[in-house]
Amino acid sequence: MERERAHLAGSRAALRAMRADAESLDISDVTANWVNAEVLRAQLDQRIESLADLAHTPLFFGRLDYEHPHTEADSAPASPYAHHAGHSFYIGRRHVHDAEGDPMVVDWRAPVSEPFYRASKKDPQDVALRRRFGYTGGELTAYEDEHLGDPAEASQASALLQREIEKPRVGPMRDIVATIQPEQDAIVRSGIEGTVCVQGAPGTGKTAVGLHRVAYLLYTHRERLARTGTLVIGPNRSFLHYIEQVLPALGELQVRQATVDGLVEEVAGRYGVQVRGRDGAETARLKGDARMAQVLRRAVRAGVTLPAEGCVVVRGSRRWRIPSYELQELVEELLQRDMRYGAAREALPQRIAHAVLVRMEQAGEAPDDRVQDAVARNAAVKAVVKTVWPAVDPAKLVLRLLSDPEFLAEQADGLLDADEQQAVRWAKPARGVKSATWSAADAVLVDEAADLVARTPSLGHVVLDEAQDLSPMQYRAVGRRCTTGSATVLGDLAQGTTPWATASWQEALSHLGKQGSDVEELTQGFRVPRDVIAYASRLLPAIAPGLAEATSIRESPGDFAVRAVAAEERTDAVLAACRASLGREGSTGLIVADARVPALAAALEEADLPHLAPGEETSAGVRLTLVPATLAKGLEYDYVVLDEPAAIVSGEPDARTGLRRLYVCLTRAVSGLAVLHTEPLPEALTRT
Repeated sequence: MERERAHLAGSRAALRAMRADAESLDISDVTANWVNAEVLRAQLDQRIESLADLAHTPLFFGRLDYEHPHTEADSAPASPYAHHAGHSFYIGRRHVHDAEGDPMVVDWRAPVSEPFYRASKKDPQDVALRRRFGYTGGELTAYEDEHLGDPAEASQASALLQREIEKPRVGPMRDIVATIQPEQDAIVRSGIEGTVCVQGAPGTGKTAVGLHRVAYLLYTHRERLARTGTLVIGPNRSFLHYIEQVLPALGELQVRQATVDGLVEEVAGRYGVQVRGRDGAETARLKGDARMAQVLRRAVRAGVTLPAEGCVVVRGSRRWRIPSYELQELVEELLQRDMRYGAAREALPQRIAHAVLVRMEQAGEAPDDRVQDAVARNAAVKAVVKTVWPAVDPAKLVLRLLSDPEFLAEQADGLLDADEQQAVRWAKPARGVKSATWSAADAVLVDEAADLVARTPSLGHVVLDEAQDLSPMQYRAVGRRCTTGSATVLGDLAQGTTPWATASWQEALSHLGKQGSDVEELTQGFRVPRDVIAYASRLLPAIAPGLAEATSIRESPGDFAVRAVAAEERTDAVLAACRASLGREGSTGLIVADARVPALAAALEEADLPHLAPGEETSAGVRLTLVPATLAKGLEYDYVVLDEPAAIVSGEPDARTGLRRLYVCLTRAVSGLAVLHTEPLPEALTRT
């Protein structure tokens, strides 16, 4: 133990030296101009920040001792790790080297670290010893060894691994770099070229897997992703706040996080759109239907007309005439090509100018590219383009589509029936973009229209979490942000809580433009206790009959109770359950139907029980969070008090969505769940 503690102390000293070296660098004379100097300074500042020594974050969590070199008599083929024979490596969150450049800690993403997650008795991968370390408050307090090359040693579950998984949750989400399992590691280390979809039951670590995959890709393809960018998309701001510390803890600081609504509203906002309204469930479902993409495509091109007259270009003393039939051919040819509307509009004057240059050459002139550009800017050419291929403002186009019944009917003919068109249209037509009451679904339509006019820039990699809740049009919005890159799609069909929740991952991947991508299923749970996940799984036949039931590797069944209380005692019972949970170590989430939030917030205040809202960081002083059921997805608490399941179900537009919302709420607990109810429990929960 003393040797390991000494290595930890030495590693921390080496990390401090690495940071000091970075801070002492003088870059004043190494750049040609101030722009390069600013870029280099920003990169150096980021490097210094990434070298911070976090007191309560262990520098390493494991050690690998590789087998000693084989003798010449050995006939076994060499493994990929054979050249590490006889060496030991400490595995941690980042690379640390000593003054001579020799590694003291190896980054968990490095190839040499892979056997820490993958090696087993059946496939030791040249590892003689795997050691796991246990920490308390940042201090090294224990270690545990597996002799993978010793067939006589019995296999047994890791107590330190179990303790790390069950550690109380206070504060933001933690990384799982010390506890990644082989099936998770296979997803994390998947190549950047392919898109991976992960169907993960509650507590299987799918969100953490997605975040660690980003960290791995940034490690292995840093230059490429530095140019093209990475993005993590979550369901709401509370969720993003909860996960935002995972990547910085792994040394990755330049990953953007956003919601789908935030992404599309950013684009729509450039055209004056402000989301202030909210659609009903059926209207939102129809606006999110994939058919709307075709409606918009027709609408964008609706203003294009074939020229009725020719174009006469005057240059000096010469007049060059392009007849109407030739102009029509140019327009028709551009319409037939799969080009963005704006790109085709920019190409049209060049096509007309080229036709003029052909006539110039036939007349014996020798025009060059500068002449063609000048002709393309000619007033007569501009007038033709303005008439036959008018500019399109995406927001004004969508406003017209949702306000003008005749225009919508023309563009939606054969796609939406009369009732659907009426449901999509605004009840009261808007007079202008700024005065319109735009909804979130409307902003997605504007985003689609904007992409039809000008291509949306693509990123190198996008992680989409809680993907099951997106509409086809939202999938398209995400997909066009990674058309030339890859994606990691994370979700659980059983947790789809929107009326338009996807029915299958194949359908979702198709809308994303990632058809044929691999779908991996995670069913082994690490977070939710055995009895809790078994109880919640009673809902699966009703909400997602095709999914396999999740299992839990947790040895503890968890504290679990379902208790009926009288109506007049319900609030007091909830307060008592919260106090009981707060008497234990860790965080407590009080999850309630949205309509019950004001009453219970007042009751907590009166009972002198301080509490937080989702997204606010728990601390030793305040460990209770009041969670509306609609914001519970993706969050986790050591103990959960669940108020009135029937109210959570009835708060949704339909029974299936309500039961899915309840499934989400039931599976937020890490150590214990108390369900309190006055109304009868949903029938699906009473089946055993």
